[in-house]
Amino acid sequence: MYRMPQEVDHPMPPGPSSSNDAAAVESLPAPEILAPAGNRAAFLAAVAAGADAVYCGLKQFSARMAAKNFQLEELSQLTYLAHQRGVRVYVTLNTLLKSDEVETAATLLDELNRRVQPDALIVQDLGIVRLARQVGYKGELHLSTLANVSFPAALGVIQAHFGVTRVVLPRELSIDEIKQMADHCPPGLSLETFIHGALCYAVSGRCYWSSYLGGRSGLRGRCVQPCRRLYRQSQQRQRLFSCQDLGLDVLVKVLLGVPHVTTWKIEGRKKGPHYVYYTVTAYRLLRDHGRDPDQKKTALALLDQALGRTRTHYRFLPQRPQNPAATDRQTGSGLLAGKVRGGPQPFLAPRFELLVGDQLRVGYEDDPWHRRIRIKRGVPKRGRLDLRHAGRRAPKGAPVFLVDRREKALDAKLSQLDAQLGPPPAVATGRSKRMHRPRRLKASRHIFELPVHRLPPKRRSAGGIGLWLSEGLLRQRRRGEIWWWLPPVIWPESEQQWRKLIERALLNRPAALVLGAPWQLGLLPRKRTTAIWAGPFCNLANPFALESLRQMGFQGAFVSPELGQHDYLQVAAESPLPLGIVLRGLWPLGIARVLPDALEAGKPFYSPRDEAAWTATHGDCHWLFPTWELDLSAHQHQLRKAGYRIFAHLHEPVPQGIRLKKRQGWWNWRHGLQ
Repeated sequence: MYRMPQEVDHPMPPGPSSSNDAAAVESLPAPEILAPAGNRAAFLAAVAAGADAVYCGLKQFSARMAAKNFQLEELSQLTYLAHQRGVRVYVTLNTLLKSDEVETAATLLDELNRRVQPDALIVQDLGIVRLARQVGYKGELHLSTLANVSFPAALGVIQAHFGVTRVVLPRELSIDEIKQMADHCPPGLSLETFIHGALCYAVSGRCYWSSYLGGRSGLRGRCVQPCRRLYRQSQQRQRLFSCQDLGLDVLVKVLLGVPHVTTWKIEGRKKGPHYVYYTVTAYRLLRDHGRDPDQKKTALALLDQALGRTRTHYRFLPQRPQNPAATDRQTGSGLLAGKVRGGPQPFLAPRFELLVGDQLRVGYEDDPWHRRIRIKRGVPKRGRLDLRHAGRRAPKGAPVFLVDRREKALDAKLSQLDAQLGPPPAVATGRSKRMHRPRRLKASRHIFELPVHRLPPKRRSAGGIGLWLSEGLLRQRRRGEIWWWLPPVIWPESEQQWRKLIERALLNRPAALVLGAPWQLGLLPRKRTTAIWAGPFCNLANPFALESLRQMGFQGAFVSPELGQHDYLQVAAESPLPLGIVLRGLWPLGIARVLPDALEAGKPFYSPRDEAAWTATHGDCHWLFPTWELDLSAHQHQLRKAGYRIFAHLHEPVPQGIRLKKRQGWWNWRHGLQ
């Protein structure tokens, strides 16, 4: 079953049966296969498998901090080897950047530029885009999926203002929506789409779950994956939000004819070399020999052996969508090797042969008895592996997964490549260019509270009022200054609807529009007099990102509510824009495009620590809310003194049966954003 795949060549992908379609496809270059690498062995495995490009992170500013990642010297060696073999290297600097990290990030960017010379940087924070150009980086800039570029009009804004050369699309898009994005892709900009790997329940860049409950932010690469845990609703404990892996496998052929989609991305920087080698090899076969039934069969067998979770195509086929958070399927990472048998003397009779060096995981990582086992002696299929000495005893029926494997043939390939690594090329010393900080704006004396409502408020506000833009609220005539808030996610299918709603909202000359993403500027008419503010879902935390928005024409910005006390005060001290802050209200744990099959909306569900939350549907997204508010009211005087101008209070409708707790809601105020 587990045999190393044979070497395959790199021909251009064949066309479909239609001669016209075939000509269109053949005129397009083959999409590159982009492989993940979280350590040296995985990087070499990507090269050995014939990946066209590899993406990896450093020890800092990477959205996969749980991976081992790379030091500059090691990455320089690996990049030199990759370039010798025609493999491109992309480095991820795709985390939220805080004000006190700007100097460190600039130094790292400069050293990366001189010592590694990667082909591209993958970034989320607009501050890093600005810093990269300041230090003289001349490679490509790719906008991470964490930036949430989710509708066609966003692409023109990005290309016009940031010099970005590629956008990584959200995993939630269907093939029809990907084609819509491609149809509106301007010259000089390309698209990258995920074809395989882990799925997050919430939309990338719109998940605050790990940060809100544990202080470790997914936007900083430190997510502890709370969505993978057991939750209960109606007394039944299930992995309600744990998703299967995305796996397009044979469906990737549909992407071959889509212009501007230049890259197929495999997720998995926390995976080992076995996973990287098998997935890259499989998708090369599907890209280059996808019409050959034998090659397709081989590719699917390789994907089955790649040690991921069970696969789903999610929403890729709009006529046949699949819910990835289906509780009737196994969502443990790794290949199911079997279940624990026996009583006092537990053992495993594996479904396939276990090799020396195999890594097994007994149970899930949140099970109190879960353990990892390294196989020291081979075990035949249906043989017996004694589990008596594998730590705390697992219950009968507990699943056992094969999570990593190192075949001798793969090790030999990696050793051969490793032997070719030489010392990194010599580089010049010293900073290439000086960093220029944005000019700070003087704090305004005009300070006010801004209640933000989703339903018609029962009381009239003496000053300004914030309203989530909707058809129902637009029909009502209101007095006073209105700040219309746009949603944090807009999908391609609803872009035109939002254009019309915005045009109608602007007719009454509101005080401001608060955008849920900077790219929503593309939905606004060019001629307007209304002030434009960046909302708190724009995830702003440093003056360089704020300066980018100022140059785009924004009049102000709400900073990220994830920040700690020091971060709030420092960004206010250096901001080139007037600032607002979410002072109080219900902030979502995350925003998703699907509801779990087994979850009932509007009713409480409970975490392993009995923390209650519920889901609410707003537009075409599902919001997860905790039962306690973010509340920084006790620190309002300090924030006023720091220079914050607008204090937003988010008022959300609470379903019947949900009781809010009186719980301290300082979020990361005390311990800072990790």
